Amino acid sequence: MPPSPSPPPRDPYQILGIARAATPAEIAAAYRALVRALHPDALDEPADPARLAKVLAAYALLRNPHHRATYDRQHPVAAPPPEPGSTSIPVRVHPTRPRRPPDIRVGPVRHHPE
Repeated sequence: MPPSPSPPPRDPYQILGIARAATPAEIAAAYRALVRALHPDALDEPADPARLAKVLAAYALLRNPHHRATYDRQHPVAAPPPEPGSTSIPVRVHPTRPRRPPDIRVGPVRHHPE
């Protein structure tokens, strides 16, 4: 008998600490930061498997655009935004640098006396 699917998380946006209008890149960044912070191999203290499971279930729901749209239709009332400072997720944005032209490479120079 196949395992029953896990129930959807209470509020996946609040679990990941993101706004309902978050882009897929913001969702992925928040997920990666939380998994990095909650993973048992990265912690010195005992891990919290229940919180990690909630984060995994929230990301599984929000990463699929179809599932996310279905959830948003079924839960139209926007949840209150997370309190400032409740979940701190550092996000690094690397600016794109303009590509410079490649250096001119010249082979060996030979002197030809005349």
